[in-house]
Amino acid sequence: QVQLVESGGGLVQPGGSLRLSCAASGSINSINVMGWFRQVPGKQRELVAHITTSGRINYASSVKGRFTISRDNAKNTVYLQMNSLKPEDTAVYFCNFWGLSSDYWGQGTQVTVSS
Repeated sequence: QVQLVESGGGLVQPGGSLRLSCAASGSINSINVMGWFRQVPGKQRELVAHITTSGRINYASSVKGRFTISRDNAKNTVYLQMNSLKPEDTAVYFCNFWGLSSDYWGQGTQVTVSS
């Protein structure tokens, strides 16, 4: 069983930066993609960014150029560097590791962008 533990959320002013981390415990050999999603109350969870085992990366258009996803295979960890944060980035951020027969979610971490 894989468990994902997120950290790094918090309160930041507009224009500021945060770095989210998601560390996996257990075997992730079946995992093909690591990603970050976010959700605000009353809205569907949306993909922010994902990175495949081959290194391909995809970003939502709303965060392209401001957010950077990366991974440390030795630590089974995926990161989301968020720069130039905007109030509309406020959400609960979830990490997600998935493969053909696997789908794991973290507990979520709150990111609030406000002055």
